[in-house]
Amino acid sequence: MSSQYKLLGERRFSALFWTQFLGAANDNLFKFAFTLLATYKAAEWGGFDATKVGFAIAAIFILPYILFSATSGQVADKYDKGDVMRFVKNLEIVIMAIAAYGFATYHAAALYTCVFLMGCHSTLFGPVKYAYLPQHLSTSELTGGNGLVEMGTFVAILLGTMAGGILVSETSATVVAAACVGVALLGRIAAQFVPPSPSSEPELEINWNPVSETWRNLKIAAKRQAVFNSLIGISWLWFFGSIFLTSFTPFARDVLHGDENVVTLLLAIFSFGIGAGSLLCERLSDRKIEIGLVPFGSIGMTLFAVDIWYSSSGVEASGMRNVATFLADHQSWHVMIDLFLVALFGGFFSVPLYALIQALAEPSHRARIIAANNIMNALFMCVASLMAMVLLDLGLTLPELFLVVGLMNAAVALYIYFLVPEFLMRFICWVLIHTIYRLEKSGLENIPAHGPAVLVCNHVSFVDPLVILAASPRPIRFVMDHRIFKMPIISFVFRTGKAIPIAPAKDDPKLLDAAYDEVSRALENGELVAIFPEGRITDNGELYPFRSGIERIVERDPVPVIPLALRGLWGSYFSREGGPAFSKPHRLLGIFRKIALVGGPAVAPAVATRELLQQQVQAMRGDWK
Repeated sequence: MSSQYKLLGERRFSALFWTQFLGAANDNLFKFAFTLLATYKAAEWGGFDATKVGFAIAAIFILPYILFSATSGQVADKYDKGDVMRFVKNLEIVIMAIAAYGFATYHAAALYTCVFLMGCHSTLFGPVKYAYLPQHLSTSELTGGNGLVEMGTFVAILLGTMAGGILVSETSATVVAAACVGVALLGRIAAQFVPPSPSSEPELEINWNPVSETWRNLKIAAKRQAVFNSLIGISWLWFFGSIFLTSFTPFARDVLHGDENVVTLLLAIFSFGIGAGSLLCERLSDRKIEIGLVPFGSIGMTLFAVDIWYSSSGVEASGMRNVATFLADHQSWHVMIDLFLVALFGGFFSVPLYALIQALAEPSHRARIIAANNIMNALFMCVASLMAMVLLDLGLTLPELFLVVGLMNAAVALYIYFLVPEFLMRFICWVLIHTIYRLEKSGLENIPAHGPAVLVCNHVSFVDPLVILAASPRPIRFVMDHRIFKMPIISFVFRTGKAIPIAPAKDDPKLLDAAYDEVSRALENGELVAIFPEGRITDNGELYPFRSGIERIVERDPVPVIPLALRGLWGSYFSREGGPAFSKPHRLLGIFRKIALVGGPAVAPAVATRELLQQQVQAMRGDWK
């Protein structure tokens, strides 16, 4: 299996990566340098309340997202994305020239204007960036590509932030100005190598009304519930994350009693966390879009945000501490670990959602849907900034603000997962094969990437469908015994996964006919359907004779049949070895049990008899039960 890092050696990805990297670095070099000057030398650089200057700069920066995202999405869909990127990088050079004047002359108004203009720059670049990726990457590369972009972005944020902090503390504002212009020029050079990326809708007539255009794009996104729910999830992440990012400077100064370099250290830790989480997504998702990581991310975000409140309360220090003094305090390490883990789990939360939007959004409207998402993100961030300032005015401390946001994250996550139980279902599947089992996979490339097919597999335990779901690159509709739907937890999983209940003809002939009708509708819609042709879970470890259901299905809908074989589940807690399943709790102690799922070549429907399919499944399973 090829690594996501190979993309960095290919022009189709690397040119975008470095263009984005340099833009993010410059953006944060400029903003952080200005924030430090306005916070630690407020009288000279704008006169804002030093505690709130970060929130003010953040609000100014995200205002263009609300005003211009609808237009920028249309521009990205109408024109070649490489040409748009080069235009945006030309604009960045002009903005940084104005910023250079502001830094050199101590002109705060010019710098606040540049904050707004850099917001315009990012507003134009965002839809192009995310619409470009699915145009040049395959579906199996999207999670890894998005992970690299997220990692690169936050490493760039780190380096830009560190550079801003060092230049402010060790040099002069003039040097900061020169650095901003220099990085903008490098970004323009990188953009020159972005390959042609043809327009997805060249005949598009731009609607200049941002309100009506945004509403139209949200309605398009809402046609695919998974896309719209992902937009909501990402917007909430920006609400959550913006509270932390804009609080670092006053948090370091007023709560942790640290100097400018401590602020840089905290941002570095946060950036490393996001980058690590983003890169780990490909490994944890096995090169597919794994939404089960989203609940995992939200759990960690809540736990460690609440712990930051605990770990940072009551910090005592006499005077400002430098990095060495800060690191000598064990309480500081507790805070830093919490910040890293909040960011790490934030990476698990965000990357699958971005990949899902890119994979499922209509290609002709992809950039405009991403632009609508940017507007939602901006609105959520504005509300976050306003809420933070109001709560601080009411007397909350910054650690208490983090506690409030952590508890809000738990409430929002529960609501989202109640509204969209597919996230929890995928989480259960993901946990199953990453804690209880170690799953080996082979031959699953035989499952078609698109179009209908029937999967057949031996039935060893009550978690067989979950293992197959977790390993499959596509969603699957399972045909399941109707009695399974009476079991509380398992029923939730299968109902959420739109499993199809079936009963023997002697028990409920109407339900049997309804099941075959639903299987036919699913196949006509291009879905995968899976059945266990034995019709029961084995109680001796061996395959029971396959029943005629598979022949009835392919006779009605001639589609390919993919044989699968599960290995290693016999003897697990969920199997019937030695008695009823779930009756031997000691078997749960065998965590990280090695199991396998093997796929065979597709069998043409004309020859897909139950006898042939059983022979193939038996051969693939072998002696390892």
